[in-house]
Amino acid sequence: TNQWFLPAVRGDIPPGCAAHGFVCDGTRILVFGGMVEYGRYSNDLYELQASRWLWKKVKPQAPSNGSPPCPRLGHSFSLYGNKCYLFGGLANESEDSNNNVPRYLNDFYELELQHGSGVVGWSIPVTKGILPSPRESHTAIVYCRKDVGNPKMYIFGGMCGCRLNDLWELDIETMTWSRPETKGTVPLPRSLHTANVIGNKMYVFGGWVPQSAGGEISASDGEWKCTGSFSYLNLDTTEWIGLISDCQEDKSNLLPGPRAGHCAVAVGTRLYIWSGRDGYRKAWNNQVCCKDLWYLDTERPLAPSQVQLIRATTNSFQLKWDEVPTVEGYLLQLHADSPVSPVAGIPGTGVPETSVLSSQGGCSLHQSPQSLPSIPNPEMKVDHPSQTNNLIPNNVQVSLSSNSKVEGKEKVAAPENKVTQETMKNHADATGFKESNAPSLLPVCTSSAQTSANVGELHDLDKQTVNPDASVSSTVSSTQTMVTQQAVKTESSSTNGAVVKDETSLTTFNSKSEAAETASARVSTGQTNDSHSSRALQRPPAAVKARDRRWYDVGIFKNNTAVVSQFYLLPEETLNINSKTEGADVPDYRLLKKQDLFPGTVYRFRVAAINGCGIGPFSKISEFKTCIPGFPGAPSTVKITKSVDCIHLSWEPPASPSGNILEYSAYLAIRSTQLQENPSQLVFMRIYCGLKTSCIVTASQLSNAHVDYSSRPAIVFRISAKNERGYGPATQVRWLQDMKTSGSK
Repeated sequence: TNQWFLPAVRGDIPPGCAAHGFVCDGTRILVFGGMVEYGRYSNDLYELQASRWLWKKVKPQAPSNGSPPCPRLGHSFSLYGNKCYLFGGLANESEDSNNNVPRYLNDFYELELQHGSGVVGWSIPVTKGILPSPRESHTAIVYCRKDVGNPKMYIFGGMCGCRLNDLWELDIETMTWSRPETKGTVPLPRSLHTANVIGNKMYVFGGWVPQSAGGEISASDGEWKCTGSFSYLNLDTTEWIGLISDCQEDKSNLLPGPRAGHCAVAVGTRLYIWSGRDGYRKAWNNQVCCKDLWYLDTERPLAPSQVQLIRATTNSFQLKWDEVPTVEGYLLQLHADSPVSPVAGIPGTGVPETSVLSSQGGCSLHQSPQSLPSIPNPEMKVDHPSQTNNLIPNNVQVSLSSNSKVEGKEKVAAPENKVTQETMKNHADATGFKESNAPSLLPVCTSSAQTSANVGELHDLDKQTVNPDASVSSTVSSTQTMVTQQAVKTESSSTNGAVVKDETSLTTFNSKSEAAETASARVSTGQTNDSHSSRALQRPPAAVKARDRRWYDVGIFKNNTAVVSQFYLLPEETLNINSKTEGADVPDYRLLKKQDLFPGTVYRFRVAAINGCGIGPFSKISEFKTCIPGFPGAPSTVKITKSVDCIHLSWEPPASPSGNILEYSAYLAIRSTQLQENPSQLVFMRIYCGLKTSCIVTASQLSNAHVDYSSRPAIVFRISAKNERGYGPATQVRWLQDMKTSGSK
């Protein structure tokens, strides 16, 4: 939402302090030390449980081989595993806080944490090698190579009478200090900068640097300034790469301004930079604080999860997929089993019937064509969205190259078209993107602070009412209805409410892997005279039949949900990539015809996430079938209520019953040897059959339940209705379980 809020914290609220140490461990935050007031420093340790906004002052045990850390500021405080590592800082030698006698530190402590909450105590590790020199306002990060596996802590820069730019390495397993040799241009000496690890790179931004143009290390009384320079260190090759130089001009304000004492945090592959002060104003005798928020996308996003079905009708699907952190939107595409004729030409009045942009807060990304000549990495962009209310980036072009081939035939599953119930979020499909090859730097728009409300998620067996979660990834054949009816006929009428196992008709097949599916795409920034967005779909050479490779755009969506009833048709000439150059004759969504979905038709779906670096890889393919007219709809509003020795399952009749409902059936996913061989194939047993819209699930039935880990751990139920023609689509619900509960199942 890009909205700040002020949480209502309680407990042992710490006093305000500056230059403290800060780590985040899951949902708890640990804060150590800092300056409480001028000349008075702290060595208190506080823990904040962010899930409850509860502060607690903790008292770790003193080390067995020395004294606990003295009060300090400007130290580093780094987390790895269940331990925090404290290094250096600045202490006051004088007992009188008004008489500040600075003492730079290079002591090193280890703090062991308890799981979830609390700490064990401090220890002073015995280290080898030469300790780094005393310093404060430095940075420290911990990095562990995937192939090697031994974690290392890196300390860079800081202040000790003058600014530093030396790099130190601590092997945490052997507790050995060393000075690694680096390649490339080392950043200027600096303090009060930030360093963050994303992947195998340590990104260093801002801080105080020498005033001299040549970058020589000045004396302690030399002139210093804030910088906006930006570099990263490849931690595998120890090579420095400059991204933004200290002297780079930014007349258009497309880069974060020079600053020091700011904060930076990595969320996924995105780096956020917030606030700081931009230098000392001698004429005013004060410093100016920044109030801007920036972010940097360092690489393209990961592939989303498979598209999941929430609800199907005769001519539409309600879909969802798992959210990918820090993305701007999602490109959803479909592939139809039936051939779709291309449009002979672009119609002049093919404007969509309804607006494809939805506005409920958020920001529109206004990308700039200005380039950053000092950025050698084309996969990296810094964005600073402007303060508007559009949900979708409205002037970024997507250029897509698809080399995909759909293989295999539909597999049988029952009941037909599993429908998963879920509370829908607002969705929006965008009109597309426009292109340029230049990186852009845009501000993040934020809203004013508000008091927070506690929002809980119902996910364990102790909750009294459970909201179902959606998760369906299955294929459906045109013969499903017959299979379902046959399965019902094989069951005795005396089994009403009993447990009946039918593995043949109630097996869900996971969507086919997209091993042969490859996509390379690029989202770049640019300006255009058209206020709306457009996008170009580039197709591969026709090495196979065109219909086997033709993926159609459903749209670009801000959220991870979509209601699909139509898709865009491209002009016939646009489908042949050989006759087009990249970016030429980009079709405009507003001018394209839309094709309605047909009843009883299988459609394949895939989705890709989009950020400032481009379109990421597509998800695995999912297949769903629109309903056949005349069959009942899916039951709705499923509720699960926990009792002492059972659960109560209830639902509402279908909104469109299509005739008299003869009976309902409820099914439970169970453990089986088939699941062990293929975990993606769920096996169901019927736990209820009757006219009532509720049933009891006993503890003995639940003891056989399979806990599905395809996303969050959950027990899976399906409920379907039957009329004179047979069973219609089922509503699938995932009853979320906590790890302890699911582990005991």
